[in-house]
Amino acid sequence: QVQLVESGGGLVQAGGSLRLSCAASGRTFSSYAMGWFRQAPGKEREIVAAISASGGGTYYADSVKGRFTISRDNAKNTVYLQMNSLKPEDTALYYCAAKLTMYLASAYRYGYEYGNWGQGTQVTVSS
Repeated sequence: QVQLVESGGGLVQAGGSLRLSCAASGRTFSSYAMGWFRQAPGKEREIVAAISASGGGTYYADSVKGRFTISRDNAKNTVYLQMNSLKPEDTALYYCAAKLTMYLASAYRYGYEYGNWGQGTQVTVSS
């Protein structure tokens, strides 16, 4: 099991930027594919971005392509989500998730594939 703690959320104006971080416990972080998901009030949870265990594979939701960048630092047991050109519709609770995998180049896009979740960090974008 890996414990996940998100940070970096907050209130930002439209057009602004935030960087989310997700710190993971344990010594096998490099064996986990990671994902960022979000859930807005009254809406279903959705994938934002995912990255493979090796960092070589990524996936982005169409709604964030060109604006958000997912990255990871396996030496620091941390995954990041750089969010630029934020829009009010990006307002949501953002969750970090981890999936233990032997396929180090695969990024996973579905929530049910992940076995470990953080508590979330709130991102609010004002217009």
